[in-house]
Amino acid sequence: MGSMSRQPENKSVKIRNGLPPRQGLYDPANEHDACGLGFVANIKNVKSHDIVRDGLTILENLEHRGAVGADPKAGDGVGMLIQMPDAFYRKVTSELAFDLPEEGTYGVGMVFLPPDDAARTTIENIINEKVSVEGHGILGWRDVPTDNSDLGYSIVPTEPVIKQIFIGNCKGSEQQAFERDLFVIRRLIELAVKAENLREAKDFFYIPSMSSYTVLYKGLLLSSQLGPYYDDLRDPDTVSAMALVHQRFSTNTFPTWSLSQPFRMICHNGEINTVRGNVNWMAARHETLTSDLFGDDLEKLWPLIEEGQSDTACFDNALELLVMGGYSPAHAMMMLIPEAWAGNPLMDEQRRAFYEYNAALMEPWDGPAAVAFTNGRQIGATLDRNGLRPARYYVTSDDRVVMASEMGVLPAAEEKIIEKWRLQPGKMLLIDLEEGRIISDNELKAEISGSHPYAEWLARGQIKLEELPVPLGDAHVHNDLPLLTQQQAFGYSQEDLKFLITPMMEKGEEGTGSMGTDTPPSALSDKSKPLYTYFKQLFAQVTNPPIDPIREELVMSLVSFIGPRPNLLDLEGTSGIKRLEVAQPILSNEDLEKIRRISDIEDNEFHALTLDMTWDAASGANGLQGRLDELCAEAETAIAQRNENILILSDRAMRADRVAIPALLATSAVHHHLIRKGLRTSAGLVVETGEAREIHHFCTLAGYGAEAINPYLAFDTVDQLRDKLHLELSREEGHAHFVKAAGKGIRKVMSKMGISTYQSYCGAQIFDAVGLAQGFVDHYFTGTSTTIEGIGLAEVAQETLMRHQGAFGEDAVLKDALDVGGEYAVRVRGEDHVWNAGTVGALQHAVRGNSRDQYRDYAQQVNAQDEHLLTLRGLFRIRKAEDSGRKPVAVGDVEPVEEIVKRFATGAMSLGSISPEAHETLAVAMNRLGGKSNTGEGGEETYRFKPEDNGDSKRSAIKQVASGRFGVTTEYLANSDMIQIKMAQGAKPGEGGQLPGHKVDRRIAAVRHSTPGVGLISPPPHHDIYSIEDLAQLIYDLKNANPRADISVKLVSEVGVGTVAAGVSKARA
Repeated sequence: MGSMSRQPENKSVKIRNGLPPRQGLYDPANEHDACGLGFVANIKNVKSHDIVRDGLTILENLEHRGAVGADPKAGDGVGMLIQMPDAFYRKVTSELAFDLPEEGTYGVGMVFLPPDDAARTTIENIINEKVSVEGHGILGWRDVPTDNSDLGYSIVPTEPVIKQIFIGNCKGSEQQAFERDLFVIRRLIELAVKAENLREAKDFFYIPSMSSYTVLYKGLLLSSQLGPYYDDLRDPDTVSAMALVHQRFSTNTFPTWSLSQPFRMICHNGEINTVRGNVNWMAARHETLTSDLFGDDLEKLWPLIEEGQSDTACFDNALELLVMGGYSPAHAMMMLIPEAWAGNPLMDEQRRAFYEYNAALMEPWDGPAAVAFTNGRQIGATLDRNGLRPARYYVTSDDRVVMASEMGVLPAAEEKIIEKWRLQPGKMLLIDLEEGRIISDNELKAEISGSHPYAEWLARGQIKLEELPVPLGDAHVHNDLPLLTQQQAFGYSQEDLKFLITPMMEKGEEGTGSMGTDTPPSALSDKSKPLYTYFKQLFAQVTNPPIDPIREELVMSLVSFIGPRPNLLDLEGTSGIKRLEVAQPILSNEDLEKIRRISDIEDNEFHALTLDMTWDAASGANGLQGRLDELCAEAETAIAQRNENILILSDRAMRADRVAIPALLATSAVHHHLIRKGLRTSAGLVVETGEAREIHHFCTLAGYGAEAINPYLAFDTVDQLRDKLHLELSREEGHAHFVKAAGKGIRKVMSKMGISTYQSYCGAQIFDAVGLAQGFVDHYFTGTSTTIEGIGLAEVAQETLMRHQGAFGEDAVLKDALDVGGEYAVRVRGEDHVWNAGTVGALQHAVRGNSRDQYRDYAQQVNAQDEHLLTLRGLFRIRKAEDSGRKPVAVGDVEPVEEIVKRFATGAMSLGSISPEAHETLAVAMNRLGGKSNTGEGGEETYRFKPEDNGDSKRSAIKQVASGRFGVTTEYLANSDMIQIKMAQGAKPGEGGQLPGHKVDRRIAAVRHSTPGVGLISPPPHHDIYSIEDLAQLIYDLKNANPRADISVKLVSEVGVGTVAAGVSKARA
């Protein structure tokens, strides 16, 4: 049966399949997606073509959850996963001169192949060879009939040749063992084709499925095109008792055939925010993973997860390994996406023991997620612990279950519906087709958590840090240096003490202040900056939301496990590896000593080794690289040869002749070295450092592998401040407040990226680097993005040495006091600021005196700052026409200034953040120019909607809709030329705004429809936008409120923001 195709109208567009290579600011790693999913199943496992037809109907009714780009016939991808249609395949293969054996003793591989004949033949030969080498037989090949007559002009050039290979079970093994062999065969084929490096096959070759239970039909299609494209799905003999379907909304401009969902076991609506760390941890397990079921075949699977895949594809790979390794699908899903257990007092002890035991086996794949899954015999769905994705289902009297992202995708007579509900946070819906029944969440989890004595295994193998005895005697390492010298060597400033540590110590909370900064990026600063400042925390916007750390506190967890991780495929708890659990990752000095001396405890297999995180000052800046290499080698030797399983990286040995290595650099270097050597899961990493003192420091250390942190110098500084400020706090209370504030801060930072657990955040590398050289980042911070390069290891060493020499030198300024800092306020000898006494004074004089000369003075000062490289734009020079041999355009030929200013728009400053007078003046000025002023998120008084008698207007053309929805009414929206949805703000990405209570007077409260004197906090997310589809819905609603207004979406610039913006445009903003 050949492929049927008709070439659509030719368009002169150069298209290529797959994702482009990394270039400029584009990186294919930044591709995102969201979507709609669903399934229909017959509970009694009765197969019919109706199920397949209903699956196609669900897809068509999920059309609005997909997206269309400039080509109206180009979708982002759809697919359907069904049970093996045995009767249909027997019918079609009988025409191809080969017969199929008994159902269950053959498998079908759906294969996407390149159009190039030579490359396709090479791949087919590889497939045939791998099947034979693994001891199974090739029954035959089949061309899958397709009709591409309705495909968009941009899709046809990307279309693969689609074939099926039928594989016979020649070993006579039971079906699950055969399924495992097919998994191994598929992976061997993928690795072999990759090794061939066939240019013509790139972006075409892919194996959607290879199974004896299921078959997957998918493609880069619209939801209405799947049935017409695949003839098989329209044949009445194609029957199944379940159909799992997915409609993709790709927030990028390069959707691909391979990234269409479902994948082999799942489809997913959401985003795995921790995927970078999850993939790293899976790779790190390589050397310690063993399985009786796989045996020697396990080694053939690696690397298990290919670089460059989507987050869902990576998740699917991990789930496949667990299920093929012996876990049930439901058990594996409970490990990968656990419900909130650490802070849930209502959970029964047996289930809690299950989750706590498995927490050491597998870190959560965290992020907003609704996941539907199947192995062909069971089908189910689960929600993440926050429940931030929609999933509703109903059951009918004729034994059908329909689950989807929303109700109504498959209408049913109301009298037939016997149950209708939604999936709740952390809950699971499972239909066991073989047993012919729905298994409730409680029954399912009670059965799985009761299948093994998890509580006994915990009691035998788990140690909680708080339960360990306090060690007696002196600390392991003494440091008799003066406190001031230590603080200076680690880069402390007076501002660190005043603005950061003091409020944490006094109130147990971070200090609050205005957000944003006008200081130069660290790479351009004249000051010696800590390495932490070169890393910027990523944040969620549009494709996945930040979460509200106050609202979601109950499902967030700071629990961390230190030490070796058990064998992931040990289903019987036989490993005997003990786990050290800490309730939160910031360790007191006493806690660290417990860990350092843990091997002194009887009947204990922990061995902690302290590694020196300093280098010889006499070797100068050049000595850092050699010492880093030594440190990594020491860590490797300690684990591989001496069986040490907790490594403490310590800079306590810092003194005049020993320079402390930046803790972040040492931690990440060791973490990635151990990953590359396959040893990272054999030991825990604890960091003992005097350098870390603020939330960002702790988060970066965690992001690059630190399972726990002891900021010993911060605790000593707390003691100093407590005495200096004469606070009525005991030493223990001061330390406890600091730890509490650090914990709250870490939760807040995790929430910016929609992450709920420290376990998931640890090693997840949720950062961009700004101002670090690519080679430096690739070696020591592998996998981190750095689009703006800068300094490397030599400069980091030099800056560290400068701080060290300042602390131990004869600098008169530093003799008796810390450096002033100047990050948070302008200070003499402090950091440079764009807004300083000179620029502010010049601007005020220019405005008050209406003086052009004063304004020129102000402009000259700001422009001079660019030349001094206070900003990135100062690195640019506008190229004149003469530079490239062109003739300048005459001024008379360009757009007049009166037209140019119409494109001017003010920043979105709300009424309340600035005075009513300033807010109105900006509106009047922009309206006179023909530009646009922006209300900000605080609403606008209604009297401003009417023009003044003199013709002026105080009405802001742009009305903002932010997460707090302050002042948003129908009248407000109707009086706008543009409505701006504020998803994030550059000064505080991933966080909401805060207007202190003293600023909320009667006028402000009236505009915002709130109460005078009560502080107003905008939540980090819009509580009705948890996906790109939700954003599309709000855009639609706002267009209905004011059809004349343009709708814009405010995003924050970050690496990959272009792909997010492309998705927003497809949401019709």
